[in-house]
Amino acid sequence: MRGLRASSLLLCGVVLIQLLAAQIDAQRPKSPWPTLTGDPPLVIARGGFSGLFPDSSFDAYNFAMLTSVSDVVLWCDVQLTKDALGICFPDLTMSNASSIEVVYPTRKKSYPVNGVPTSGWFTIDFSLKDLKAVNLIRGILSRSEKFDGNLNRIMTVQSVATQMKPSFFWLNVQHDAFYAQQNLSMSSFLVAASKTVPIDFISSPEVNFFRKIAGRFGRNGPSLVFRFLGQEEFEPTTNRTYGSILSNLTFVKTFASGILVPKSYILPLDDQQYLLPHTSLVQDAHKAGLEVFVSGFANDIDIAHDYSFDPVSEYLSFVDNGNFSVDGVLSDFPISASASLDCFSHIGRNATKQVDFLVISKNGASGDYPGCTDLAYEKAIKDGADVIDCSVQMSSDGTPICLSSIDLGNSTTVTQTAFRNRSTTVPELGSLGGIYTFSLTWPEIQTLTPAISNPYRVTSLFRNPKQKNAGKLLSLSDFLNLAKNSTSLSGVLISVENAAYLRENQGLDVVKAVLDTLSQTGYSNKTATKVMIQSTNSSVLVDFKKQSQYETVYKVEENIRDILDSAIEDIKKFADAVVIQKSSVFPLAQSFITTQTNVVEKLQKSQLPVYVELFQNEFLSQPYDFFADATVEINSYITGVGINGTITEFPFTAARYKRNLCLGRKETIPYMAPAQPGALLTLVSPTSLPPAEAPNPVFTDADVTEPPLPPVTAKAPTSTPGTPSTNAEAPSGQTRITLSVLLSVFAMVLASLLLL
Repeated sequence: MRGLRASSLLLCGVVLIQLLAAQIDAQRPKSPWPTLTGDPPLVIARGGFSGLFPDSSFDAYNFAMLTSVSDVVLWCDVQLTKDALGICFPDLTMSNASSIEVVYPTRKKSYPVNGVPTSGWFTIDFSLKDLKAVNLIRGILSRSEKFDGNLNRIMTVQSVATQMKPSFFWLNVQHDAFYAQQNLSMSSFLVAASKTVPIDFISSPEVNFFRKIAGRFGRNGPSLVFRFLGQEEFEPTTNRTYGSILSNLTFVKTFASGILVPKSYILPLDDQQYLLPHTSLVQDAHKAGLEVFVSGFANDIDIAHDYSFDPVSEYLSFVDNGNFSVDGVLSDFPISASASLDCFSHIGRNATKQVDFLVISKNGASGDYPGCTDLAYEKAIKDGADVIDCSVQMSSDGTPICLSSIDLGNSTTVTQTAFRNRSTTVPELGSLGGIYTFSLTWPEIQTLTPAISNPYRVTSLFRNPKQKNAGKLLSLSDFLNLAKNSTSLSGVLISVENAAYLRENQGLDVVKAVLDTLSQTGYSNKTATKVMIQSTNSSVLVDFKKQSQYETVYKVEENIRDILDSAIEDIKKFADAVVIQKSSVFPLAQSFITTQTNVVEKLQKSQLPVYVELFQNEFLSQPYDFFADATVEINSYITGVGINGTITEFPFTAARYKRNLCLGRKETIPYMAPAQPGALLTLVSPTSLPPAEAPNPVFTDADVTEPPLPPVTAKAPTSTPGTPSTNAEAPSGQTRITLSVLLSVFAMVLASLLLL
C-alpha cells in the first residue's frame, strides 16, 4: 500500500508539474519568428560590408558593425598561409581580391583543387610577413573601385576578433581537403585559435572536416554548420552530390547543428528568373533539429523579377512569409538585412503609418508593367500609391490619352506595325524622327501593343519580361474613371507638356481637352479626389489657374544647385507645389553624393510642398551612398531631407516605407540613419577621389517667365500622313476631325498594300 501511495503521489506530482509548465508556456508571449529557436534570424555580414568595401577588410568589417543590428555576425573565410596562420580572405587564390599580382608578379603556381588543376597566387605560398605588403581590393569588378586605394591590409582571424569585438564570429572553411594535401591542418589551427578567440560558428562544405573536429572544442564549442553548394556538385569526401545529401538531413544532424544553403534551395527560380513555389526544406530541417542559414544575398545583383528589384522584399520572403523563417541570412549588404528584419518584418498593409508623405506614381507602377496601362495603374493603387498620374498626350482626333511620351515609339511597339510609315521629324520635339500621338487617331492608338520601359537595358537589367507587353492603353477619361472607383487614392496628377506646340502646329488644345474631360467625368473643382495639374511650363499652369481651381504643380526639369527667392515668388503666383529632380537635392560626382542643397528648405519655407523624382528600385539608379537599396534612398529623402512626396515607378517600396517600425522609436537606428552628404567620400583615399564636376546652375526668374500660350491654330489637312503642314488653311471642328480620321484610314490601307 505504501508503495502504491508513493506511486500515486509521484504521478500527481508529475501531472501538476506538467499543468504548471503548460500554464507558464501559455502566459509567455509567442515568438513572431518561426525559426528553430524562436529568436530573430541572424544577420551575417559576409566579409563585413563587402558589397561596398574590399571583402574581409578593416573598412568592410568596421562599416558592417556601424550600420547593422547590434548582434551582427562577422563572417570570415579562413585561409591558411605558408606558416600555418589563419587569415580572412574570400578565396584560396588571391589575384581576384588583392594586389598580390602587382607585389609578387612571378609567384603564380598551379595546384589541383578538388581534382581540378587551378592556377593562381595561393595563400599557402606566402607567409604572413609576405602578405603585409599586399592590399585588399574589390573582388567583383562591377563594384566601385574607389575604395581599392585605401591600403586595407589582409587581416588575421585573431586581428578581426580583437579589433572588431563582434557579438558573433563565424569562420567558414571552404577547402580543408586542399590544405590537408599540402600538409597544413585547418582543424589544428581552429582548435588553437579557439583558446584565444571566441568562435561562435564554423561552416564547411566538406563532411570529412566535421569528422576531424568532432569533440575537439568541448561542450561549449562553436555551432557547426554544413554548407551546401550547388545541388549537382559533388561533396569531395563522400563523392555524393549535395542534392543527394539534402535528402538525408538526419545524416547531417549527426555532425552539424545547422545547414547553410543557397537561396534556390528554398525559393527556386524558373528559367526566366521568376519564383517557383517554396520547397519544404526549412520545415524539414527544423523538424530534424537543424538551423537553416541562407547565402547569396546582395543588393547589386539581378534578383527574381517577383521582387521588383527590391532587396527588402527578397529578405522578407525568407523570414516573413507566413509559412517559415530561416535562422539567418548571409549578406554582402548587412544594412539591408538588418532593416528588413527589424523595421519591416511582421507589418501588414494596414499597419499604422509612422511617417506621412505622398506616394505619387510615375505612369502607374511602370517598373512592373508597361506605363500608363490599366495594369500599371491598378498595381499602383494596390501597392499603396496616394496619387496616380497621367501624362496627357493628344491623338489626331483630339482625344486626350495617358502615355509616358508624345512619341509612341517610346512606350509601344508602333515601329513594328504598319504605322511606322508615319514617322516624322519635328524639331520642336526632338532632333530624331518619331511616330507621334497626334499622327494617329485614338482608335488607331488603341490597336497598339504597350511596351514596358527598360532604362537599364544596356546592362541586361530587364523589368518583368513576362508582362513586358501586358495591359491596355487608357484615355484620360478611362484613367479618371478608374481613379474615381478607388477608395484608397487621395488624388490624381495630370501632367501637361508640349501645349504650345500642339496649339500652334497641330490645332489641338490640350488644356481645354483636360478641363473638359475632368468636367465630363465628374471631377469638379471641389471634388473629394484632389486633382493636381503638373507642367514644366509656367504658361500652361497660368492658363489652368485662370480657368479652374485645381491644384497646380510646377516641375523643374533641370538639375539645380540653388533657386533665387525672386524665382520662388514668381512660382507662387501660379503653382501650389513644386517637383524637382533628385540631383537638385543631392548633387553627385561619379555616383557619390557630394553635398546637399538648400532648394527643398527654401521652397518649403515659402509654403510650397516639394515632390522629388524619379525614384526607381534598380540598384544602378542609386548613388553608392544608398548601398544599392531603394529603401535607404527613400529614407534619406524623407527622414533626412523632409520632402513632401516621392514620384516613383515602384509605389510599393515607397508605400511600405510609411509603415517602417523603426521610425516610431526614440533612438536613431543605425541602419535607418539617413545618408550624410559627402560622408562616404571621406572614406575614399585622396588619390581615388572623383574629380570635381561643374556645379549645377542656379534657377532664376528668367527660367520661370514664359510668354502666354499661343491661340489654337487650325491645322491644314495633309496628303502624306505624318507630314506636318502649316501653310494651307485647315477646316475646324468636326470637319477637321473627320478629315484626320479619313487620312489615317487611307494611310493604313496604303501601308497594308505596301506590305503585300
